[in-house]
Amino acid sequence: MKIELPEKVRTIINVLENAGFEAYAVGGCVRDCILGRIPNDWDITTSAKPLDVKRLFRRTIDTGIQHGTVTVMYGDTGYEVTTYRIDGEYEDSRHPKEVIYTADLEEDLRRRDFTINAMAYNDHDGLIDKFGGRADIENKIIRAVGDAHERFSEDALRILRAYRFAAQLGFSINRGTSDAASELATDLTKISAERIQIEFTKLITSEHTDILYDAYKAGITKVIMPEFDRCMETAQRNKHHMYTVGEHTLHALKIINADDYAKTPDSLKYIRYALLFHDFGKPLCLTTDAEGWDHFENHAAESERIADEIMHRFKMDNDTIAAVRSLVKYHDFRHTKKKKAVRHAMNRTGVEIFR
Repeated sequence: MKIELPEKVRTIINVLENAGFEAYAVGGCVRDCILGRIPNDWDITTSAKPLDVKRLFRRTIDTGIQHGTVTVMYGDTGYEVTTYRIDGEYEDSRHPKEVIYTADLEEDLRRRDFTINAMAYNDHDGLIDKFGGRADIENKIIRAVGDAHERFSEDALRILRAYRFAAQLGFSINRGTSDAASELATDLTKISAERIQIEFTKLITSEHTDILYDAYKAGITKVIMPEFDRCMETAQRNKHHMYTVGEHTLHALKIINADDYAKTPDSLKYIRYALLFHDFGKPLCLTTDAEGWDHFENHAAESERIADEIMHRFKMDNDTIAAVRSLVKYHDFRHTKKKKAVRHAMNRTGVEIFR
């Protein structure tokens, strides 16, 4: 297939090839092109060593030279150029102890997380797809490259990334890959809160937040956000409800169309997190009356407290914490249906979420 490479990407590849090296666009940019999306950035893999790359280009930054990555600068835009490598032993379920350079592109692609991210392309050789990435895109499948247990043991964050990609793309996760993710879910405790938060935010702001149910069934939310599991397991025996607290939350999340907030991504993040957290206090506020009906008095205040705790645990920024707390706190507040009351509600939350 033909991929239209940006001029600067083509130039970098040509410079490397003219110097006697191999070079390809690789990973997510190739995946996005096949999907018909515009890549956010372009990464290049090459047989050239980092010092060779630095010698061939005038402006470079040693962004990850210890792992073979040099950023080539064109104006204000950087392009990561990484030497073909084989990762050594992983000691912390996140970073390899060492990297070994290789002259074999296939070996470099073999170490990557999922088949859809393990493809390379240049104009001379076309698409290099050794692990069935294009077929998995066509079949809408997230599949680990090679043995899923090995990939997740190398980097536990890949467990959450599998569900994040499924949420963003509307794909399903291959059975072997999801089984391995479930078996190794507890390894996510070895990953920093910041990295967990980045992946989870991408998931929660995607178009397919219902993937959270799959993450729950796989035991992943139990590790990173046990409060969600508590909601999934709390029934609402009440004439106003037909779902558990967690099921109600999943349905609420689907109401907000992510595409409607393409120009205001922070607003989408605030609203989606507020919807996720808005009833987290219910399990702790549950009472049952003499007739067997469940009630959740003052759950909004408790939900705000729990939301604050989780967001600090995830090391979120102060603006997000303040906005989401306000939305959760007042989500159950009843106003009369008048313009003045609407303005009053907006002033209470202090959040600019209306377009």
